[in-house]
Amino acid sequence: MELEAKGDRSDITEYPRNDERRLCDKRFKIKKHLTTRRNLHVRERRYSCSECEKRFLSPQNLRLHENIHTGKYKCTECGKCCSRSSELTLHRRSHSGEKPFECTVCGKRFTTPGYFKVHSRIHSGEKPFECNVCGKRFAQSGQLVTHNRIHSGEKPYECTVCGKRFAESGHLVTHNRIHSGDKPFECTVCGKRFAQSGQLVTHNRIHSGEKPFECTVCGKRFAESGHLVTHNRIHSGDKPFECTVCGKRFTTPGYFKVHSRIHSGEKPFECTVCGKRFARSDSLVMHSRIHSGEKPFACTVCGKRFAESGHLVKHNRIHSGKKPFKCSDCGKRFTLLGNLKVHSRIHSGEKPFECTVCGKGFAWSSQLKVHSRSHHKKHLLRHEDVKPYACSECPSQVHAAAALKSNSTVHSGFKQFCCGKCGKYFKYKNNVIQHFERCTDDKLGIISLFRPRVSE
Repeated sequence: MELEAKGDRSDITEYPRNDERRLCDKRFKIKKHLTTRRNLHVRERRYSCSECEKRFLSPQNLRLHENIHTGKYKCTECGKCCSRSSELTLHRRSHSGEKPFECTVCGKRFTTPGYFKVHSRIHSGEKPFECNVCGKRFAQSGQLVTHNRIHSGEKPYECTVCGKRFAESGHLVTHNRIHSGDKPFECTVCGKRFAQSGQLVTHNRIHSGEKPFECTVCGKRFAESGHLVTHNRIHSGDKPFECTVCGKRFTTPGYFKVHSRIHSGEKPFECTVCGKRFARSDSLVMHSRIHSGEKPFACTVCGKRFAESGHLVKHNRIHSGKKPFKCSDCGKRFTLLGNLKVHSRIHSGEKPFECTVCGKGFAWSSQLKVHSRSHHKKHLLRHEDVKPYACSECPSQVHAAAALKSNSTVHSGFKQFCCGKCGKYFKYKNNVIQHFERCTDDKLGIISLFRPRVSE
């Protein structure tokens, strides 16, 4: 196939004659570079190195390569061999620290003109490398190569331990630390180590208090960009993670994952002391404090300590008098959200607690407990003819504690009810009521003294 070059002096592109299809999308400013690239498509690497059998397109490239084996351009500091003198000059700067190329905008210095050129695009905003699939532009050619793998799905870097593949070599290096346990990045403040430099940068913000990511709506700042992304969903209302079982939506994948365990019943976090299992790791942490007795959250006013931070927040309202929860119907305020929910049932008439025996509904669980104890317990005892309450003075046995109390009054002679008109005492309330209706004294009311009459 015969090739030709088309374009102006600043841009040379190769096309096959009589065919508008390109061999590749690479573009060149110098025709010599185009010729070299063309050889990759149409020529074999005929020139082989006798030392390592590496093959080259031209004898000139082979001779440059042989300089590595002969040591013609050898670094006196570390012994590294280079193919040409210019390469050795650049390498020596890694030992001397020389950086002759300085950015006139920010003053940063570089060892090579190439690095300086790439850096200058940060200030100019120039992005000369464009993706021909989606049109996204990049400042470096290497970034475009990596980006193209998103479209092609190519993952050329494979882990030799587990076989997982990656699009970028850096991702493979980071992944390998999972197997090796290597954590080369250490915090100079607390000594904690990390597998990735980015993790260390984020961690350092704990010590410095730096929060470089600011919400444009409310001004709240965050130490991590991901936290800002999640926060923005509060303003936008976006909940991209949907439960396929119940349809409930969530702002983060973490909340969705925890929610999914409600349907699956999965409880992966187990207490090593009692074996109780939990769906969330933080639930296990709080539970473990029952065994350890740890109460890490202390009130700064009275010193009382709590196992959970939420309990401390609620406790602090005792000192501050703060009542952040307001009833929308009557305006009454409460310190706890739960108290407001209970109160709101007065207005709504909601009675969510239902007796399983008679079906009667109650607004509060405590009312249901009292009802079950006082009503159904006595009712069932009468049907089964069970009399658990026995009098210590006589053989009498009764169904209820109130009946036992009345029986005890017979033996004691204690008269606890007094007429408020004449002061006469009676054993039973019904008797004093009947007497009160016939009494002609001036005083009013019925008084229950619950004590014996004082002897005259």
